[in-house]
Order: sequence, then C-alpha cells, then structure tokens
Amino acid sequence: MATIKIKQVKSRIGAPADQKRTLDALGLHKLNRVVEHEETPSILGMIEKVKHLVAIVK
Repeated sequence: MATIKIKQVKSRIGAPADQKRTLDALGLHKLNRVVEHEETPSILGMIEKVKHLVAIVK
C-alpha cells in the first residue's frame, strides 16, 4: 500500500477536543511535525476531519 506524509501546519490551540485527539492518533503533537502513514481509508478519514490543520507533503 502507498504511504502518505502528513504535516501539521496550524496550531491545535482552540481546536475542539475530538480534533485534538485525532491529531494525537495521527502522531502529530507539535507544529511542523511530519509523520508517515499508510494510505488507508481510516487514515484518510482522520485527515479529512482535521484538513484545516494539516497538509499533505509530497
């Protein structure tokens, strides 16, 4: 399966608790941190939920 790199580009301060937990589940704890995950439907759903806080890195 393909991998995808995700970068947190906006602060989690002020975000609802469920979005903070989604960032934690993705492994994003600090601003500008990049993590790599397999491109599965569950990961894509998490990215969709916090799409205003993260960016896909090529």
